[in-house]
Amino acid sequence: MALNCGIVGLPNVGKSTIFSAVTSAPAEAANYPFCTIDPNVGIVSVPDARLDRIVSLIPPKKVVPATVEFVDIAGLVKGASQGEGLGNRFLASIREVGVIAHVVRCFDNPDIIHVNNRIDPASDIETINIELALADLETVEKRYDKVTRLGRVDKEVQKENAVLIPILERLKEALSEGNSARSVLKEEDEIKAVYDLHLITMKPVIYVCNVDEDAIGQENDYVRTVREIAEKENSQVVVICGKIESEIAALESEEDRREFLEAAGLEESGLNNLIRCAYSTLGLRTFFTAGSDEDRAWTFHEGDKAPRCAGIIHTDFEKGFIRAEVYNCNDLFEYGSELKVKEAGKLRLEGKEYVVQDGDIMHFRFNV
Repeated sequence: MALNCGIVGLPNVGKSTIFSAVTSAPAEAANYPFCTIDPNVGIVSVPDARLDRIVSLIPPKKVVPATVEFVDIAGLVKGASQGEGLGNRFLASIREVGVIAHVVRCFDNPDIIHVNNRIDPASDIETINIELALADLETVEKRYDKVTRLGRVDKEVQKENAVLIPILERLKEALSEGNSARSVLKEEDEIKAVYDLHLITMKPVIYVCNVDEDAIGQENDYVRTVREIAEKENSQVVVICGKIESEIAALESEEDRREFLEAAGLEESGLNNLIRCAYSTLGLRTFFTAGSDEDRAWTFHEGDKAPRCAGIIHTDFEKGFIRAEVYNCNDLFEYGSELKVKEAGKLRLEGKEYVVQDGDIMHFRFNV
C-alpha cells in the first residue's frame, strides 16, 4: 500500500480548500470545475499529544513529528471512466495513493456552484463510486481476457486460472453493478491474487463531510446521510468545515489558532482528526526515540518487528541489530522520568522477534 492519502470528490466540494488547510500550502481553488488538473502533494505533520508530553518530560534540542503525505486530486465527474473531464488522468493519480479521502459537500450555498446544480450527498457519493468501479471493471476485464486466452495454450496458466478466474468473475459482476472490489474480496489470498491490478475500489475510504459554520458541533441531514452510507461500507467519517479550517491555517501563531478554536467552540482543528484518521487507516503506527538531542516520532507498519523498526532509523541498525531497550510512553507519563521508569522495572530488553507496539519508546543496540 502506498503511504499517502488522496483527496477526491466532485468538482467544487471543497477538496482544494481542505488540502490547502491541511498542508498549509496553497492549492489552486476557484468557483468552477477542474481548477485542479495536476495533483498537488503536501507532507503533513501528524498531530500527536504523546510527543508533546514526551518533550515536556525529556526536553530535547530538536523535535521531529511523524508525517503523512496528502495528494489533492482534481474533481471527478460522471463519465470519468470514459475520459470525461480529463478523467483518465485523474483516475491514474488515484491508483497511486494508499487511502482515499472522499470529500462530500454537506452544506447549502447558492454562491458556490455544484456540478449537478443540487446538493445530494448520496448521489455525489454514488457518482464517484460508480466511476471508480467502472474504471476497475475495465482493468479486470482486460486481465480476464488475457488469462483465458493464454490458458488455452499454457498448462501452467491453466493451473493458475483455476484460482484466478473465479475471483475475476466475481469482481466483474460486482464492479458492473457499481459495487467496490473490497466488498467482494475479504480473504487475504484472494486479495494477493489480484494485487498487481492495483484496483482503486480495493483502497480504504474516509468520507470527509465538508459542512458550513452552522453545522459545527451538530450534524445536519447531509452528514447523517453520509454516515449511513459509510456504516454500510465499514468506512470512517470525518466532519470538517473547510472554510473555518482554511481561516485557522492562515493564522501565523499557535496561540492565535488556539484562540480561534476556543472562540469557535472547538477543542481542536477538525483537520487534526482527518490527518490521524488517514495515518491510522494506512496501517501506520508510531514509536518514539527520546533524548537530550532529539525527541522524534517514527512511522512504522503495524506488525513490524524490532529489527525492521531499527532499519527505519538507519539501515545499519537493522543489519547489526542486537536488541532494543523498550518501554511505552504511558509508563513515562505515569512515572514522570526515564529513571523512575527503570526503577519501576518497566524498561525491557527485547530481541529480534519483538513486535513493536504503538507508543513504544525505543533505544536500539547494534553492531556493524
